[in-house]
Amino acid sequence: MIKVGILTISDGVSSGHREDTSGDVIQEIAKAQGWTVAKRAAVPDERAQIVTILKSWADTLKLDMILTTGGTGLGPRDVTPEATISVVDRPVPGIAEYMRAESTKATPFGMLSRGIAGARKKSLIVNLPGSPKAVRECLDAVKQVLPHGIELMRGDVALHLVKGSAVITKKLNNKNISVKPKKT
Repeated sequence: MIKVGILTISDGVSSGHREDTSGDVIQEIAKAQGWTVAKRAAVPDERAQIVTILKSWADTLKLDMILTTGGTGLGPRDVTPEATISVVDRPVPGIAEYMRAESTKATPFGMLSRGIAGARKKSLIVNLPGSPKAVRECLDAVKQVLPHGIELMRGDVALHLVKGSAVITKKLNNKNISVKPKKT
C-alpha cells in the first residue's frame, strides 16, 4: 500500500477563495492507481509553512509520497521548489525533467515549470504544476514509475546485474532473497 499526501500550495485555495481543483485531480489519479490518500491540505505560498508540512508528513506521518501542486512557476510568490529542495536529502531530477519534457508536448509554456522531485528519508516528494490540466499531464507521465521508486527507497527491491544475468534481490523480513533466472 502506498500512502500519499496531497499538498496544494495556493494563496487562493488556502484562504477559501478558490476551489482546489488541482488537488482533486491528484486525488482522482491516486485513487485510480490504488494509492491511499492519507493526508490532504492547502497552504499559502509561504516557504516556512511548506517546509513545516513537508517535514512533518515525511518524518512524523512517514508518508510514502507527497505530491504538491502549485507554486512552481516564475511568479514572485512561487516558492515551492525552493521549499522542497531545502528538505530533500536526495534529489531525483529525472522525474521533474521527464514531466517537463512531456508537458512541453502540450504547450511550450511547460518549460517554465520549476518543479523538482526528491527523497526525504523514505518519502518521495514530487512538485506538480498548479493547473488541473498540467497536473494530469505530468502525473500521468510518471505515475507508473513512482511505486518502483518508493520500493527502492524502502529497500524492498533492487535490480542487480551479475555476469550479464539479471538477479532480483527482494528484502523479506530484513533478509535478502535472490532469484536468478534458470539457464535454458
